[in-house]
Amino acid sequence: MRGNVQRVTLLFVVALLALPGCDDRSYREIGAAINVLAKKSDEMPGPAIARLKQIGRRAVPQIETAMHTAAPRGKVNLVSALAAIGEPESAAILQHFAVYDKSPEVRAACEDLLSQWAASNDRKSQPAQQAIARVQEKRALGRAE
Repeated sequence: MRGNVQRVTLLFVVALLALPGCDDRSYREIGAAINVLAKKSDEMPGPAIARLKQIGRRAVPQIETAMHTAAPRGKVNLVSALAAIGEPESAAILQHFAVYDKSPEVRAACEDLLSQWAASNDRKSQPAQQAIARVQEKRALGRAE
């Protein structure tokens, strides 16, 4: 009997501690910041980029999704957000848009950021170098814009 009471008490405490995690607002916060960057807005992009930088790598998947539908100016803003976050895994996203995006401005922004990262001496360097090599390879094969 006592073991059951302890189990129930433990389960109650665990459930109580888990409740704050169920109300994660970061998805909405990320979306709001991305909307400022990707769509026409009266807000300046700087504060939105700063919010996404503070959120960090959790924002990268939503930024990647937004990159597929944003106008070129919005995509360049989103590349700036990826730069601020500095997540090495973003090199694959930058590679994709450096190769396939229709806008020369977007392709250039992606390549410029990859070049900056490749020249750095941190954890972004190797993924960026690999991405640049793949961009060059795809262009040489005529598989790029």
